Amino acid sequence: MVHIFSPSAGRSQRIGLAVHGLTLSALLALAGCASVPPPDGAMNQAQAQLQAARDAGAADYAPVDLGFAQNKFQQAKAAMASRKYEDAANFAEEARADAELARAKARLGNARAQIQAKVEENSRLRSQLEQPIQDSTPAPAESTAPSSIEDMPAPSSSVLSAPLPQPEQDGQGFQTTPDPSQDPNQQPSGGQP
Repeated sequence: MVHIFSPSAGRSQRIGLAVHGLTLSALLALAGCASVPPPDGAMNQAQAQLQAARDAGAADYAPVDLGFAQNKFQQAKAAMASRKYEDAANFAEEARADAELARAKARLGNARAQIQAKVEENSRLRSQLEQPIQDSTPAPAESTAPSSIEDMPAPSSSVLSAPLPQPEQDGQGFQTTPDPSQDPNQQPSGGQP
């Protein structure tokens, strides 16, 4: 029996496994060493939200929240400079959220200020409308009507002239009218035909 033993065949198989193992471990080492890419998008969003908050008037209506957002953004910039991209991304996200809050509070404060200005304008206009009404309103009834007969002026002399001539009277003080029952052709005055 002859055994043919080929030492080179087993050796090449072991070398192949070793090469594959080294390649795999090198890839894992490179993947572990790879860092997070720079968070440029998050930084740009945070900066845009900060500008929007400033434009909305956050410095007047939400200065504390705007200050938080600016501080977080400065921390994000410092982390970017030191290549700590994961920290920079976190700070940028916090800055963006704080800036959104500041912008919302600024918009709310601005709306409240506009409402207050409208309320004040309405009350000013109401007071202007009521002022002419009070001036043109007639005086109370007491002052327009005479309070007693003594305050009335005497009538003019033309009113006190001689009495008007009276038509013929039958002596009883009443004016006589013809009796409609005596004359059938004559209709009473004011009656219907």
